[in-house]
Parts: sequence; C-alpha cells; structure tokens
Amino acid sequence: MKAAKSGTKDGLEKTRIAVMRKVSFLHRKDVLGDSEEEDMGLLEVSVTDIKPPAPELGPMPEGLSPQQVVRRHILGSIVQSEGSYVESLKRVLQDYRNPLMEMEPKVLSARKCQAVFFRVKEILHCHSMFQIALSSRVAEWDATEKIGDLFVASFSKSMVLDVYSDYVNNFTNAMSIIKKACLTKPAFLEFLKRRQVCSPDRVTLYGLMVKPIQRFPQFILLLQDMLKNTPRGHPDRLSLQLALTELETLAEKLNEQKRLAGKVAEIQQLTKSVSDRSSLNKLLTSGQRQLLLCETLTETVYGDRGQLIKSKERRVFLLSDMLVCANINFKPANHRGQLEISSLVPLGPKYVVKWNTALPQVQVVEVGQEGGSYDKDNVLIQHAGAKKASAAGQAQNKVYFGPPRLFQELQDLQKDLAVVEQITFLISTLHGTYQNLNMTVAQDWCLALQRLMRVKEEEIHSANKCRLRLLLPGKPDKSGRPISFMVVFITPNPLSKISWVNRLHLAKIGLREENQPGWLCPDEDKKSKAPFWCPILACCIPAFSSRGLSLQVTLSRSPLHCPGYLGLGEPASWHRWDSWVQGTV
Repeated sequence: MKAAKSGTKDGLEKTRIAVMRKVSFLHRKDVLGDSEEEDMGLLEVSVTDIKPPAPELGPMPEGLSPQQVVRRHILGSIVQSEGSYVESLKRVLQDYRNPLMEMEPKVLSARKCQAVFFRVKEILHCHSMFQIALSSRVAEWDATEKIGDLFVASFSKSMVLDVYSDYVNNFTNAMSIIKKACLTKPAFLEFLKRRQVCSPDRVTLYGLMVKPIQRFPQFILLLQDMLKNTPRGHPDRLSLQLALTELETLAEKLNEQKRLAGKVAEIQQLTKSVSDRSSLNKLLTSGQRQLLLCETLTETVYGDRGQLIKSKERRVFLLSDMLVCANINFKPANHRGQLEISSLVPLGPKYVVKWNTALPQVQVVEVGQEGGSYDKDNVLIQHAGAKKASAAGQAQNKVYFGPPRLFQELQDLQKDLAVVEQITFLISTLHGTYQNLNMTVAQDWCLALQRLMRVKEEEIHSANKCRLRLLLPGKPDKSGRPISFMVVFITPNPLSKISWVNRLHLAKIGLREENQPGWLCPDEDKKSKAPFWCPILACCIPAFSSRGLSLQVTLSRSPLHCPGYLGLGEPASWHRWDSWVQGTV
C-alpha cells in the first residue's frame, strides 16, 4: 500500500485490483518501517481479532470401514498439526516481535526487528485463512470426506511461494542478527532466556522460527498417508494427488532456495575467517566466484608403513576456480557465555583456512592412474601432514589400492601364499607318508589364504569408494624442484566421492579458454581488462576507431556449437564481412 499512498500508477493499480477482489481486510500502514524490504508487492493485511472456531471433528458415526476410520485419524492429525503451527506463528509475533518493537529503551532496532521477523505476519495470514476453510471442511467431513481440493486451492497460489521464498532466503540473515545481538547485547540475551522460561513448552525462538521451513514436508507426509488410505474411485483421490504434486513442487522450490541461501552463508562465514588484507579475502569478496560444492570431509594422514597417523575433519569448499580447505573450530572464546547462546540459537562453526589453490592445479589421483597424473621424474610427492619426506618414505611411495594398512596386509598375504605354494610343491616330492603333512593339508592352506585375500580385496575396494586423493602444488625445494603433496579425504559415502570427482572435472572444463567466450576490451596501455561475458561469437573485428582512443573489441573463437552460431563457411567470407563492417562503422 506504500506505492498507493504515494500516488504512483503501480500503487493505484494494486488498489483497484484489491477493490475488485472485495478484500475486506485491507489495512493502511500508518507508520512506515525503516526497511524498504517490508513492501515486496504484497498487500498489507491484518486478520480480524475475532477468533474463528477451531476445527473439530464430531463424534465418529457407526458403520465406517477401516479406511474411513484411518482417514478420520489422519484428518485429526492435520487439524492438530495446523493448529499448533498457527499458534507457534502467533507466539513469534506476540511474545517476541511486538515486545521488541515496543520496548524502551530498545534492545533491537526497528529495522533489525523487521529483518528478523520478515514475512512471519504474511505466513500467519495465509495459514489463518487456511484454518478457517479447514474448519468448514471438517464440519462436513462425514458427508463429503474431501480435503485434497482445499490444499490445492490454498497452496497453489504464487503468493504462498513468494512469501515462503522470502522467509527461507532471509532465515540465515535473521539467525545471524540474533546471534550478533546475543553476543553484543546482554539485555537481548536476557530477554530471550526469560521468554523461553515463561513458555509452556520451553521452545526457543529458533525452534519457533524454524517451523515454517519444516511445514510443507509435514503436510506431504500427512497427505501421503491420506492417499494410501483412499481407495480408487473415491472423489477425493484425484484432488489428493493434485495436492501432493503442488506441495512437492513447492517444497522442492523452497529447498532450492534454502540450498542457495546456504551457499551464500557458507561463503560469508568463510570470508569472515580470512584477514581483510589477504589476497584470498579479495578473491572471495569480488563476487565473481560461485560455490559449487561444500562438505565436511575427513582428512587422513598415513605413515611410511601405511599406519594411520591421524585424521581430522575439514571443511572443503569447491569454488568455480578455486579449492579451499579449512579447519573447523567449535571451541568458543567465552565458553560459558557461548554455551548460553548456543542453547537459544545455533552458533555454527568457525573456519580457519588451512590452504587454498587454483582449481586447474588440482589433480584427482585415482587408483591405477598415477602414471599419467604427474611427471614422476620432476615432481617430488609428499603426504600432507608428514613433517619430512624421509628417504624410506620416498622409497615406499607405492601405488596403494586402498588404505595403506589394508594394502600392506594384502601384500603380506600374497607373500605367504607364494611361500605356501612352494611348500606344497616340496610336499609333493616327499616319498613317505606323514601325518598332517600331505597334499590335502597343503591345499587347504592355499585355499584359506586365497579366501583371506578375497576378503581383504573387498575391504580395499569398499574403502576406495570413499577415498578422495588430491594432488596439490606446493612450494619448490631449495634446488627449485617442484614439490606436490598428496591430500587424502574420506567422504561420507561413495556417492559423495563421485559427486566431488565429477564437480571437480566439470569445473576445470568450465575454466578452459574455449568455454569462456567474451568481449575483451583493451585499455589505453594495451593491457586486457577482465573480460565482460557475452554470447558466443567467432571472429575478430575492429568496432570503431577514433583519434583519442583506438578501441578494439576482440571476440574469442569458440569451437562450441549453439543455436545462435552464424556458420559462414569459407575464410574469405569472414574477410568480406570484416571489410563490410569497417566500412559501415
């Protein structure tokens, strides 16, 4: 309504549409907030103070089938769940937002309050309207037994997606404001603790505000149970299928929004851990890099004999042109104060960057591919975490088909099998017959060792599915010989390793020159600036020439094919087109 009050054309159009829809709950905002984000094209609404009757199922009639009984119980769960959710939203506004806005002196500014509780009022309005419609549907349940069409009508509107998307995108920012206020303002921390103690269920503000993110998955589970107990041919079955499709699509879109917001939060958290003067901070804050993948992996360090020396969790960030590894620090500076805050809102880890390297210099070393991954004659390989690459360690730099300990055990079994086979051959040359020294016993020994080898190979194969080996560049030694170090990460599952290998490979392909076509505009010193990306073109032409500045636009050649590619076959045609452009410009 802000635009309507200022008399703009867009505001008048919104008011006209609202009047045509006969919206009776329009409410003028007498005081505008400090934040411009409060008005995102949504009408300011307020629900009447008269509390509608709560949905309530009547007594169960006799003669119901088992499926009808189950459907009634599921409907009761929907009613109870929705009532609890609406009450939680009201508590966020009545117990937290309104007191903070009215408090004097203010412990949280009005602008920060609007940022923390952004879109909570609109979400409450959507579900209050849904609860009113649910009450009428519950009242006539025994006559109609339909609920799916109500979900379709209530949650297929674009306004619901917009409101929830805004809330999900802002959730990380809201929690960051709350954490910062808890650390810097004791009065705000005391206010949150007092509200939690006074609440009947002791749920924190974070526990209340995370419920909108969990709401649609709960709806989906309830409707899936309802659909399972709805027979074919029932008038509600098609509506339930449509409602499930709408809710699953909505939940998928919100999950994508949450994933993108999480990536932004991870980059911000990583940037905070880097010094403002460091080159890495400038790279992270340039805005030209995207976070492709981020996961907690376990780094393992092995000794010269294959024994596990140590393992530690690392946070690994795959950016569009860089790989960053950071230590995870959960230890708070002020232990007691931090524990009080963490009980109210998750603090999250702090990162300490261990190393970072350009993506083209990272090599994934898979089993059996060591020979082609690097130049063995000119590159010295050290294992990450080892203090010194000893001569014995370099001599035992073998191709490990799994964790070194398992591979060493497999080698020992192979040697033992070779010895037992020699013993078997010698036993076959004996002329006499001796107890427990015959061919049958010797063959049993061989078979037992072969079974142990198969078990060990399966263990190695299983371990390799989760081992990510990366070869990274290090500082040259005193003689100038390049040194690379091997980092071994254990992924949570085999699919995670596959995802890392594929993402690394695709990111390196995306950095190739032929896959980054763009305009290259040289400056006055004839030094190319950072390219400004544009659609793919395939020739070089002078754009214009002037006395003061000779500006040329260089178009990168690309072998890629796309629908907009102009295929001029002969090279001579390129020269004729080039001459025509020069003449026209």
